[in-house]
Amino acid sequence: MSTFESDCDDEGTLLVVAKAPVPGRVKTRLTPHFTPQQAAALARAALQDTLDAVLATPARRRVLYLDGAPGQWLPDGLEVVPQCAGGLDARLAAAFALYGGPALLIGMDTPQVTPELLAQGLDFTRTGAWFGPALDGGFWALGLAEPDPALLRGVPMSVAHTGEVQRRRLTASGRAVRDLPALRDVDTPDDAALVAAAAPGTRFAVLHAELCAAVR
Repeated sequence: MSTFESDCDDEGTLLVVAKAPVPGRVKTRLTPHFTPQQAAALARAALQDTLDAVLATPARRRVLYLDGAPGQWLPDGLEVVPQCAGGLDARLAAAFALYGGPALLIGMDTPQVTPELLAQGLDFTRTGAWFGPALDGGFWALGLAEPDPALLRGVPMSVAHTGEVQRRRLTASGRAVRDLPALRDVDTPDDAALVAAAAPGTRFAVLHAELCAAVR
């Protein structure tokens, strides 16, 4: 993948919040349609696609905030930081506390993400925050020109109104907020099929096609 050239300042930090793709610990909602091993392979492919986009995006730092141990899937060029203990809101807040300066946080569930989208979310020349809504009611990206971990603490995570609450927190803080395009997280088999169809050139899409063909 070629590096995306952008006019935006490359002083921001890209934070990827991820879980090591271990069978039985990731993408459990993809089973029983897929085996735990296949679900973990799909999670690994989604993570690798995400990291490809991150590495192709101009940034001051690229950080993998990881729950679990790194594996052979980890490419060069990333700082790896272990996630802290606590609920997801506390862990996301802690990610923003890692470094000073502008930062964009994303997850590992959107293999369709592109360097262009990530570069947009790191451009704070006209906004104080970026919000990337997910179609399930959550969010796939959160960017802050001036990170404040308190903006995430106490936000109810993994519920249908997570994104609504988080975006309201941003606007209530007085920040100008702009939205990135809404993306679909890969959570269910239907999600996986739709994301694979939308991003046919990705590792995720290729593996998804292979797995589906094997069970026909």
